[in-house]
Amino acid sequence: MTADSLIAHLNTAAAVMSGWEVLAVILAVIYLLLAMQERIECWYAAFASTSIYIFLFWDVNLLMESALQLYYLAMAVYGWWQWRIRRDGNDLPIQVWSFRRHAVVLVSILFLVIVSGYLLEQNTHAALPYLDSFTTWGAVITTYMVAHKVLENWWYWLIIDGVSVFLYIDRGLYLTALLFIFYTVIVVFGYFRWRALYIEKPAAHYG
Repeated sequence: MTADSLIAHLNTAAAVMSGWEVLAVILAVIYLLLAMQERIECWYAAFASTSIYIFLFWDVNLLMESALQLYYLAMAVYGWWQWRIRRDGNDLPIQVWSFRRHAVVLVSILFLVIVSGYLLEQNTHAALPYLDSFTTWGAVITTYMVAHKVLENWWYWLIIDGVSVFLYIDRGLYLTALLFIFYTVIVVFGYFRWRALYIEKPAAHYG
């Protein structure tokens, strides 16, 4: 690709970006940075960003991603409530799941991806149904993990966000794809930030 064609491609990408996508991305970045700091305000940013993405994803035929945003709305409220509740006078502690529990989660995600991907492929106009299903079901589980402050949520996001980059580029959501490239870097820092907090005040392991 020549320099001129690259510039032309970037200009085209910028032209199709909407102001709503820009706002959704800004709010999503705010959410992640606040979540790294265990700030409860992260859920407000998540709710606002998600509300916008419901319509953005529907408009580009990412049906599972659009439906996922409805779940995110509910989880933003649930996560805020979970983080607001204090246990024994302390904030909700970071916890660690066992290998067996992660194995069950991964097998469950694989099964759901195969089933929903096939149904979407056969019955809808969804784009990239299996990848769309993977990022959706993976995010469903991982968002639940964030709400309960499960340390390993960050590694799940690393994989989901990496796949999402390709998905959004394919659908022309270039700014959102850039956001998820940023996410794949930040989640590593998020993991080590939460790990340090967990070591400082370890919670029980969950089987």
